[in-house]
Amino acid sequence: MILYTYTGNIPVYSNVTERMNCVKKFIALLMTAMLLVSCAFTAASAEGEAYLGVMLSTNVMSLDTNLATDGESFEVIADCIDGLMQMDASGAAIPAIAESYDVSEDGTVYTFHLRDAQWSNGAPVTANDFVFAWKRIAKEAGEYAYLLDTSVGCVKNADAIIYEGADPDTLGVSAPDEKTFVVELEVPVSFFPSLMYFPTFYPINEEFYASLAEGTYGTSADTFLSNGAFVLEDYTPGTASLTLKKNENYWDAARVKLAGIKYQVVGSSDNALTAFRSGTLDVVTVSGSQVGAVEKDAALADQLNVTGAGYLWYLTFSQTQNNANGYLANQNLRLAITNAIDRESLVENYVMDGSLDTYTAVPPQFAASSTTGEDFSANQEQFLEYIGFEPDRAAEYFEAAKTELGVEEFTFTLIYGNNEGDDVAKVAQAIKADLEDLLPGLTINLQPMTKSERLDKMQNDNYEIALTRWGPDYADPMTYLGMWITNNSNNYGFWSNAEYDQLIKDCTTGAYISDYDARWAALLQAETLVMQEAVISPLYTKANANLIASGVTGIEFHPVALNRVYKNAEIQ
Repeated sequence: MILYTYTGNIPVYSNVTERMNCVKKFIALLMTAMLLVSCAFTAASAEGEAYLGVMLSTNVMSLDTNLATDGESFEVIADCIDGLMQMDASGAAIPAIAESYDVSEDGTVYTFHLRDAQWSNGAPVTANDFVFAWKRIAKEAGEYAYLLDTSVGCVKNADAIIYEGADPDTLGVSAPDEKTFVVELEVPVSFFPSLMYFPTFYPINEEFYASLAEGTYGTSADTFLSNGAFVLEDYTPGTASLTLKKNENYWDAARVKLAGIKYQVVGSSDNALTAFRSGTLDVVTVSGSQVGAVEKDAALADQLNVTGAGYLWYLTFSQTQNNANGYLANQNLRLAITNAIDRESLVENYVMDGSLDTYTAVPPQFAASSTTGEDFSANQEQFLEYIGFEPDRAAEYFEAAKTELGVEEFTFTLIYGNNEGDDVAKVAQAIKADLEDLLPGLTINLQPMTKSERLDKMQNDNYEIALTRWGPDYADPMTYLGMWITNNSNNYGFWSNAEYDQLIKDCTTGAYISDYDARWAALLQAETLVMQEAVISPLYTKANANLIASGVTGIEFHPVALNRVYKNAEIQ
C-alpha cells in the first residue's frame, strides 16, 4: 500500500520519483535517423500551444463563489480569480491582489493595499470589488457564508446579517479609496490572512455582475470575469468538460507558463488510467486496483505522485424525527454502527490509494500547533474507547439501543454519490456488509445518486445515513469542529449540544482567543464530545494517487483549501 508521511505543516510523500521523458524514434526513408522526444502528450492545443489535460472527478457544480461548495468548483474558480492572498508551494499565505497589508495593534483591523490589476474585460480591480462580493455573500447567506461569521472569520456584524437579516451595509468592510480595502473583526483571528486565499473571499466586479440577468453569473464564459492566471474559454454548466486559457493581462502573467488547461470529468479509475495511457489526459487520479497496476508498470510507476487530499470521508446521521423514526438520535445506535466498521479494510482493500484509516473527527496531517508544531490529530488512538473495529463492543451498544428504543430490527438507507469515484460505491458496499454481518437485525439499503442530489438531501434533512466528505478550508481544527455548532448550515445531523457550542464560542470570541494553548486544549475537548456521541463516524483521510505525464512540472498539491494550483505548472 502507498503511504504518505507528514512533517510539521507540510506533507512529504513517498513514491515520488523523478519523471522520465518518453523517447520515440522515427526513421525517415532516405534520411538520417532522428530522435524525437515527446514530453507530456497533451489533451488539447490552440494555435500550436499545448494545453494541460486534467481530470476532474465530478462536474463543476458552480463558478459562483456564493454557490460553490465542492473542491472541483473551488479549483476552477481559483484558476481564474485571485483573492487578496494566494498560496505558496508550502501552503503559506502570500500576496496576490493585496500587495501588502497592515494589522492594528489589537489584531482586529486589517488594511489591505491593492496592486494594479485588471479584470478580463479591462476594468481595474478595486477595493469595492471585495466590498461588493463580501456583502453579497453575507446577504445571500450561502453555505460558505459561515466563513465570515464568529465561528471562523469574525468579520464585524456578519452574524447579524447572515442569521438575522440585518442590513448588509453594516458588514465590517470598507473601501476608503480604490486601492485600500479595510476589514474590521469582532476579535483577533490568528489565521485570518490564510482565509483570504479561499474562494469565498474573492472579489466580484459589481458593474459586470449588475449587467447580467439574475442567476446567470458564472454560467458561461460570457458571464464570468477573471483577474487571475487563466480565463474561462469554454464552459456550459453540467457538461463533462471545460477549457481555460492563459490570461495575458494577468498581473503576474510572466509567471504562468501554461497556454491553458482542458478539464475533463472522468468518473471511474479504469477510465482515468485509460485516458492517461492514451495521452488524452496529462493529470489523472487513480484508486483501487488501478494503483497496483500502475506500481507494477515500470514506465507508469515513475509518473505516480501520491499526495494528501485532506478530505475526511465519514458517515453522518440524521438525528431528527423527520427520518428513520428518529432512531438515529439514539447515541448507542450510532456508537454501535461506528464500532462495527473495519476502516483498515476499507483503505487497504477498496480505496487502495494511500488513504489513511481515521479515528478522529479532525483528520490528521493538516493542522499543526504554532507553539509545539504537533499535528492536532497525530494521536489516532486517543478516542479508541468510542471508535474502532470492535465487534463485541458494537454488539453491546446495539443491544442497549434496541432496549432503549424498544425495537429489535432496523432498516436504514445509506446514500452516496455515484459520480464521486468508483471507490465510493465499493466503500458503501463494504460498510453495508460490515454492519449487517456484525449487527444482526440491522439492514442497510444502498441508494446511489449524484453528488448534487446527495448534498441537497443532506442540506434539507431528507436522508437517514449519508457517506460524505469534508475538506479543510484553512489550516486550523475549527474548519471541521465549526460544522457541529447548533444550526450551522453544515451540521447535517442537526445535532445540538450546549456544552459544545460554548466551547467553540470560547475558542472563537471568548475566553481562549488570546491563549493559543488553552484554545487548542478546548478544541480537543470539543472534539471529544463529537466522538463520545458519535455525531459522525469518521472513516478515512483521502489521499490522491496522481499520474502526471512526463515533462509536466510545477503543479502544487495542498491538503488545505485548494488541492491543486497550476500557476507554476509547466510542460517542458
